Amino acid sequence: MAQFKVGIIGCGKPWRSEGATGFGMSHAHALGYIESPDAEIVALSDIVAENAKAFQELRGGDRIYTDYHEMLATEGLDIVSISTWPHLHAQMVVDCAEAGVRAVHCEKPMATTFGDCKRMVEACKENGTQLTFNHQRRFLPVFRKAKALIDEGAIGEIERVEGNCPDLFDWGTHWFDMMFMYNNETPAEWVIGQVDMRNHRVVFGVTLEGQGLSHFKFQNGVHGLLTTGGGSQHRMLNRIIGAEGTIEVGLSDEEPLRIWGKGQSHWHKVEVEGGIHGMDAVQLGVIDLVDALKNGREPELSGDKAFRATEIIYATYESSRRRARIDLPLDITDSPLHAMLDAGDLSID
Repeated sequence: MAQFKVGIIGCGKPWRSEGATGFGMSHAHALGYIESPDAEIVALSDIVAENAKAFQELRGGDRIYTDYHEMLATEGLDIVSISTWPHLHAQMVVDCAEAGVRAVHCEKPMATTFGDCKRMVEACKENGTQLTFNHQRRFLPVFRKAKALIDEGAIGEIERVEGNCPDLFDWGTHWFDMMFMYNNETPAEWVIGQVDMRNHRVVFGVTLEGQGLSHFKFQNGVHGLLTTGGGSQHRMLNRIIGAEGTIEVGLSDEEPLRIWGKGQSHWHKVEVEGGIHGMDAVQLGVIDLVDALKNGREPELSGDKAFRATEIIYATYESSRRRARIDLPLDITDSPLHAMLDAGDLSID
């Protein structure tokens, strides 16, 4: 019998299946638990019972609930995966921690206000609950190889990390997380940024800027820069600039990783498996969190790491609201972006 009993909140529908509104992340989580010898899915919760039954047929799970509170009160779960929309994350995480769940794995982004992000982290610390978020790209070979090249000194001491993607919140949370990984999880010191709502989007129920800019400084002097927006020609790119060279990740499907390193006169393609996407990484993140719980170590996708990345997002919004540089730690509880929208300080086209 497996060591840890697992419950799923938010079964959804498989990615690209009829009526699916997301990526079916709970199914990817489940494959990780199935792969782990120490975990067993025993309970499922979804407000739509048919979704849970369909999930059960594909991934297992002994019992189905339409109220996750009942599942938490009944099952004595060790691990819970949460795959719901962002505005639901905080209360679900807090409820799991207070119910005695030993580990919670939640989809990103963390939550729709910075106060809720803090509440999630604090509740898990107070209750001894291991908290992780699905920043799965940390497990993809292309990013791990880029990090290995940095650690080997292939571009000298890093001076700047850059990225671009569609938005700061839904996509940006991944790139901010990768920037912290490239820079050895060094905390950030300050943030300055701006947003514009032209060509805005709504992603998983959250209104996001159409274009944004976030410039921040790590405590070791390295600078970070993320730009968002850009339309159909926009590439999801990472760039790590060192004193003696540059690494680019995600330039194209044909060239996902390249380097202009020490003593080189031109770009060199680095052979690596896969690109910047891959559901296998979700499974690896789940396997890692189960192993971390078993062995009492910090998981790679820890809540503390996710919180540092999320703080940059909300500090960027706060910088736009205050029209000033924001020194960290961030001392707000709301979402400055949505507060500005509600107050009419930002207008939607």
